[in-house]
Amino acid sequence: MSLISQMPAFKISVQSGELAVREALAKLQDNLTPLSLDVEESGTVELVMAEALNNVVEHAYPQGDPCGPIDVTCSHAQDGLHLTVVDSGRAMPDGRTPLGVAVDTDVAFDDIPEGGFGWFLIKDLAKDVSYVRVSSQNRLCLRLAVAIS
Repeated sequence: MSLISQMPAFKISVQSGELAVREALAKLQDNLTPLSLDVEESGTVELVMAEALNNVVEHAYPQGDPCGPIDVTCSHAQDGLHLTVVDSGRAMPDGRTPLGVAVDTDVAFDDIPEGGFGWFLIKDLAKDVSYVRVSSQNRLCLRLAVAIS
């Protein structure tokens, strides 16, 4: 039996808020148990998804805006995990993800820029990253090359 048939596709739904990322990551890791990811693969999934979900909570549903739904769908294929994050919050500026370029950290502590690390990590660790706004929903799709069969 192949790994692909051992893990059915699944969907996680959480409400944005201060515990949304923690709740979604715990549910994601629980659902990925059949893949027996090694520590590095599990860490990659957690890091990328934590960054993506934090961006939704902080920017799609910023403080002062009403909370809203965040849905994550996941399926496993021969080329890795395919994940889609959907929310009904604010759109990305200019309708696209930030560039996500590496930030120079070889500077004085006070000169390290705030922000910008998350999109660099997402785009460095994930493959096939795409974003689209459809009607009133943001849709971020990405592939993580883990548990490849």
